[in-house]
Amino acid sequence: MTTTTDEFADRLFKAALGTIEVLSVHIGDRLGWYRALAAHGPADAGELTARAGGHERYAREWLEQQAAAGILEVAADGRFVLPKGAAEVLTDEASLAYLAPLARMLAGAAVQMPALLDAYRSGGGVGWATFGADVRESQADMNRPWFEHALPDALAGVPALDAVLRRPGARIADLGCGAGWSSIALARAYPEATVQGVDVDGPSIVLAERNAAAAGVGDRLSFRHSDTALLDDSRFDAVFAFECVHDMARPVDALAAARRAVAPGGTVVIMDEAVGDSFTAPADELERLMYGFSLLICLPDGMNDRPSAATGTVMRPDTLRRYAQEAGFGDIAILPIQDFGFWRFYQLIP
Repeated sequence: MTTTTDEFADRLFKAALGTIEVLSVHIGDRLGWYRALAAHGPADAGELTARAGGHERYAREWLEQQAAAGILEVAADGRFVLPKGAAEVLTDEASLAYLAPLARMLAGAAVQMPALLDAYRSGGGVGWATFGADVRESQADMNRPWFEHALPDALAGVPALDAVLRRPGARIADLGCGAGWSSIALARAYPEATVQGVDVDGPSIVLAERNAAAAGVGDRLSFRHSDTALLDDSRFDAVFAFECVHDMARPVDALAAARRAVAPGGTVVIMDEAVGDSFTAPADELERLMYGFSLLICLPDGMNDRPSAATGTVMRPDTLRRYAQEAGFGDIAILPIQDFGFWRFYQLIP
């Protein structure tokens, strides 16, 4: 389909409006203004800053912009209202619709634009640590509801996998555990098991240990600051890698380590983005989002260490199959877990 000059100019203009709204959401989220509106009801700028802090003049501009964008509503008395649906998306950390962290992630990536441009010119990378707390914590916060509220039923719905995880004294490894929410979910869902989370990012391990202690599962859950290719010598009944293989500079090494670490009759499960089987253009919205993550975060992170497979977020099934076979597995199988966010579950076949 041919796009005219006016049509493309209109598209870019609308994209600019969307970018402004995303950044304004980041402001409201970080300042606690959405949460103050959700918890205490309508407010004008003075009331909002009295509740949550900030400068009244900036708050007035933000409130008007949010209403102009249709995110907030204006009550008859002129105060600003956060509608229930928007409140869930922007403030309910337990909801599967919680997307405020997405704004924080994109804002955190945009801060690194000078480093990204340099990497694009030189072929270098921008490491996960460079992106800092905004990207690290936003990914954890966005994935948390899915791990806490959807993962247990998803795993229980695959009887053969569930049986492995319910073995008496089962040992589970969680590679690339991040802030630990996947590990915590596994420990809660399988109270007879012990779980070891592994991540190369030190600040993520600190977060994971704090989150596990608050969740009350610290006695069955430990974390290790280590390259995922350096699992300990003990054997695991199950090894998971949630949304991290595509970020790894050396995914084959990590999968080979998982193969060596899994006990006879055990299993290795990868959760990664549910992208299409092959490249198509134009693509659907999920594919476009994943390419966005890849451009701004995942590919530069993966290329920060050398040698690098340079996978990027859009890791298609055949790419994972190739990595698995190079690591010594026979094949991959897609598990029958449907409607799980942006993700697909793979089981690696010996």
